[in-house]
Amino acid sequence: MVKYGYARVSTAGQDLEAQITALKAAGCDKIYSEHFTGTITDRPQFNELMDVLAPGDTLVVSKLDRIARSATQGSELVKALIEQDIAVHILNMGYMDNTPASKLVRNIFFAFAEFERDMIVERTQEGKAIARQREGYREGRKPTYTKAQLDHAMKLKETHSFSKVAELTGISIATLKRESAKRKANAITSE
Repeated sequence: MVKYGYARVSTAGQDLEAQITALKAAGCDKIYSEHFTGTITDRPQFNELMDVLAPGDTLVVSKLDRIARSATQGSELVKALIEQDIAVHILNMGYMDNTPASKLVRNIFFAFAEFERDMIVERTQEGKAIARQREGYREGRKPTYTKAQLDHAMKLKETHSFSKVAELTGISIATLKRESAKRKANAITSE
C-alpha cells in the first residue's frame, strides 16, 4: 500500500511548493507534480500516476480541482478509483468513499470548480472583446522586433548569411528565416 500525492498548477508562473509541502506532511511516499491545465485529461505525470496506482494504494491531492475541472470528469474519476479499491484523500475535504454523502459533497465541489473555470473563461473572453474595440489592438503577444529592425536585418541578408545577420542584429536565425519566407510569400501574392 503506497500513498501517492499529486500536485498540479495550471500555469508555469504558479507555485507547486505549497501543494507539495502539504502532500509531504500528509505522508505521501511518492509525489507526482506538473504544470498543466486541469481542463485537459491527457497530462503526462497524471497519466503516469494512474498507471502505477494499485488496489490498496491511496491518492492524495490538496484540493479536488487538482485532479479535474469538470464535475462529470472528476466525479467519474473518483468513483472509478474507489471502485478499484484505491482510496482518495482530498486534504481540504477528507477521504472520499461511495457513500451518498461523500458523492454529494464531491459532486458539489466539482460543480463549483467547473463553474469557477467557466467564469474565468467568460471574463477572459469579455476582456478580449473590449480590447478588440480599441484602436491599434493586436491579438497575441507583442512582436519582439520592430518593423525597422526586421527591415534592417532583411537588408543585411541581401549580402550576408543568416548566421552573420543573426550575429550582427541579435535576431535568431529561426526568426530571420520566418521573416524572409513571409516577405517572399507576400511578394508572390502581391504580383
